[in-house]
Amino acid sequence: MTKINILKTEFEHLHDYSPIEHVNARLKSPESLLEKAARLDLPLNFESLAENVLDVAGVRIVCSFISDAYWVAKMITSQPDITVVRIKDYIANPKPNGYKSLHVIVKVPIFLSESREHVHVELQIRTVAMDFWASLEHKIYYKYDKAVPAALLAELTEAAGVADRLDLTMERIHNEVHPGASGSAHK
Repeated sequence: MTKINILKTEFEHLHDYSPIEHVNARLKSPESLLEKAARLDLPLNFESLAENVLDVAGVRIVCSFISDAYWVAKMITSQPDITVVRIKDYIANPKPNGYKSLHVIVKVPIFLSESREHVHVELQIRTVAMDFWASLEHKIYYKYDKAVPAALLAELTEAAGVADRLDLTMERIHNEVHPGASGSAHK
């Protein structure tokens, strides 16, 4: 969070454009961690959990435009103390339900009183429209305990297409009004 908030503040103060709209973070609850360990059939020890559960910590970075999501990912992953573990590009390759987001698993240094540990963090980088869709989809899956009626699933998939078209239209308009601004404020 500190690294991302520094980037956000830098762009707010030094540039006319910031690619980061807002940032949220979460830690997986102990119950959720135990459930995931059981699902993955992992031994319940620190070493096993630290190496195999890659989303204990999560940071969601919400951007205005699709190009900003890629740009922010590049800024973060190019930092020398960040190790990229895996990138899943659900923007270029959406899930069948229409879900779009960049998922970047990184290892970041955490400085403790007597040591430095490298821990996994899952970054989810997406647009405002993608975030709105994903938030509603998550609430619906929770309400129906993952057994969502087919008609509702079809509407969610259609809404994902609408969100995608909105993203593309808004970025095109933005680029027309501010040539070179989106995804290139670093130039």
